[in-house]
Parts: sequence; structure tokens; C-alpha cells
Amino acid sequence: MKARITGTGSYAPAKVLTNADLERLVATSDEWIRERTGIRERRIAGSGEACSDLAVEAGKRALDAASLPASDLDMILVATCTGDYPLPATACLVQHRLGATKAAACDIAAACCGFVYALSVADAYVKAGMRHVLVIGSEVMSAITDWTDRNTCVLFGDGAGAAVVSAVEGERGILSTHLRSDGNLNELIAVPGGGSRMPPSKKVVAEHLQCIKMKGNETFKVAVRMLEEIARETLKTNGLRVDDLDLYVPHQANVRILTGVMDRLGLPVEKVMMNLDCYGNTSAASIPLALDEAVRMGRIKEGSLVMLGAFGAGLTWSSAMIRW
Repeated sequence: MKARITGTGSYAPAKVLTNADLERLVATSDEWIRERTGIRERRIAGSGEACSDLAVEAGKRALDAASLPASDLDMILVATCTGDYPLPATACLVQHRLGATKAAACDIAAACCGFVYALSVADAYVKAGMRHVLVIGSEVMSAITDWTDRNTCVLFGDGAGAAVVSAVEGERGILSTHLRSDGNLNELIAVPGGGSRMPPSKKVVAEHLQCIKMKGNETFKVAVRMLEEIARETLKTNGLRVDDLDLYVPHQANVRILTGVMDRLGLPVEKVMMNLDCYGNTSAASIPLALDEAVRMGRIKEGSLVMLGAFGAGLTWSSAMIRW
């Protein structure tokens, strides 16, 4: 038996925040944002719209695509760094609202790598005997964005993507997953306040320490190298070349990072799925949102060879090779 993605789904909030809107918030410009990031607009969760709300919608659509009732799920994994509460797990809220009465549920915290990490966990559990696992990446990044920091507030958006991973016979499915981390680089991308190290306080709020902080230049250099290395490792593991790929679906962080990786790998742009111009960086939701869009656009078909690649806070980086 192999673990195969049998259905995908995604959801983005209705509210659109354009670069022109950001020009009215901070000292920036549409031209500067597009040149530095490739982002034109991003989606922002509405008032009262939380991580689980986005996750439920994406999960429903993935289950519909897989023609699978929620009651058949054995597990729900929600990759997120912006869950509804510190506890319980957002996955438990999703489990309840979907009516997945037999499913275990827990969250995966690996920031932008969360979906690929969760996909790897789902792959392992399916190989261990589970039949169906729902993997969701859902983020409300606007909740931890400092809207006075022009270097970070232009980057992030909200959204969710999901995939049903099922046990199937045959050669198609998840061929391999590759997970890495380096905690020595933890300060490059971090939310320093709000946890047990620095609990909520007036100081935390006043200094926006509950918001994401990022060392952009250092992150850029490391990210390009990490994504190239793990992509080459993934190809080598499966006895494949770059030319064999039908589509590369990377974490949608920054167009300059993606261009750097494409140049190093010799990967043509027509084989890369990019939608960050419309959604920005949605962290753990980034890859499943792009994956679902690629499926709906017909860029992924039965038999397609698809590689995923992500990096994020931790630092973490990861990849997966899939025969669709």
C-alpha cells in the first residue's frame, strides 16, 4: 500500500489587502513591494474569522474532492503557527466541526514547513495501517503581523489548504519525504513574545513582541541554499533528474528566493507553481493552497511527477516527491 493524495482543497478569506492599501499604512510603495517580493495583494481574515474556520472550509473541499465522508477519517493533522488557542489543538476544533468522530487530531508546529512535515507524518501513519488522513495547512498570519513594520507587513497573508492522504495500491503516491532543521538559526524568523519564555505582558504588546520578527537578508541567503540542497537530495533519492519533474510546488515566500532556486536547479519557470502574487506568504498554508490551485488549473494530472519544497522558522526545511 502507498500513501496517495486523493483530494485537495483550499480556502482564502474574502478580504483583499492590496499594495496600494499598504501604502496608506506604512512608508512603502506598490513598485517596491512587487520588485522585492513579487506580491501584489494578499487575503486577510475577517473579524472573528480564526484559523479553524479557514481549515474547516479547506478540509471540506478536500474531502469532497476525494469523495470521502469525514466519518471515515482516521486522523486530522493541522499545520499552523497561528492556531485558535494555545490549547486545545486547532485540529480538535476542526475534527468536531467536520464530524470526524473516529479521527485522532493534533497540530504540527513547523511554521512554513508545517504542511510538508504533516504530510510526512500522514505518509508514515498510512504505511503503519491507517486508511485516511486529512492534512491541513491553515494560517491567520495577519494576527501576528506588526502592521507598523514595513519590512514584514508586506509579506504575509491568510489562507488554508488541505489534502486527503489515503492508503491505495499501486505505484502512484508519496515517493519520499525529507525533513531537516537547524535550531542554531532560530533567531532568523521568530515571534519572541507570548510564550513561556516571554509571557504576555504590557511590554510584549507595547514593543510588538507578539508579532513575527525576521532578519530578511540572512534568511534569503540561507533559504536559497537550503531549498536547492534538499531538492537535489530528493531527486537523487528517487533516481530522478530535474528534467523529469512535471511541476515544482515551493513555499510561496518571495519571488527572489524562488528565482534563485530555479536558477541554481536549472528549472524553467513553466515547471514552477507560483501564486504568491495573489496570496503573499501564508506560511503552512502556502504549499497546499498552491497545490490545490495547480490541480484545479490542470497543471497536475494523473501520473504527474510533483516535488514540494519549503523552508521556514526553526529553521526548518523540507521536501516531498509525489507521483500523482
